Amino acid sequence: MTTLWLHISSGTGPEECAYAAARTVEAILAEAAAKKIPVHILETEASEKKGNCRSALLALEGQGAETFARSWTGTVQWVWKSTYRPDHKRKNWFTGVECIRPHPEETVCSLRDIRFETFRASGPGGQNINKTESAVRAVHIPTGKSAVAREERSQILNRRLALARLFLVFEKDREAGHAKTREELRRSHYRLERGNPVRVFYADTVQYREVSHG
Repeated sequence: MTTLWLHISSGTGPEECAYAAARTVEAILAEAAAKKIPVHILETEASEKKGNCRSALLALEGQGAETFARSWTGTVQWVWKSTYRPDHKRKNWFTGVECIRPHPEETVCSLRDIRFETFRASGPGGQNINKTESAVRAVHIPTGKSAVAREERSQILNRRLALARLFLVFEKDREAGHAKTREELRRSHYRLERGNPVRVFYADTVQYREVSHG
């Protein structure tokens, strides 16, 4: 099954760009749901304002994931009069979207060393989300590092998500010379191109027009 990561970043832009990044994540999730493409949030970096984010990492799976990812890769422009700085004249805010192929076979984490544990997912106050043991914990036996997924009702989907998160833990811990994926994420955070947007959103109307690649 095809698995791709989408990295959404506000770069070094101001809080308005963090607003654009969060709205871009919402738009990607909505479009993926409409096209029935499985997508999961692996991690987010919060910003100063509630509801905004500096960056986010999404995992796409299944048929159509690659075409979908390509349609979002590039710079996304949001046309929006800032409510944070009403007197500010600038109305164009940018966020970057980059498609990354995870390579778990290159990590120090081997599938042979992973144990999967299932347990019953529970909500706030101990309220059961479901009556089956659908939540999954992926444990790397040699190191004891683990990752959990409980948001899906399907144990199979939670298993995949927990595994992706565990691989991400190892990607974070790898040495700089070997951390190809994480290094690319870091570089892309500062490589936001503000021209030739692949999509333009008008935040006031929640409409967008898609711009072809140059």
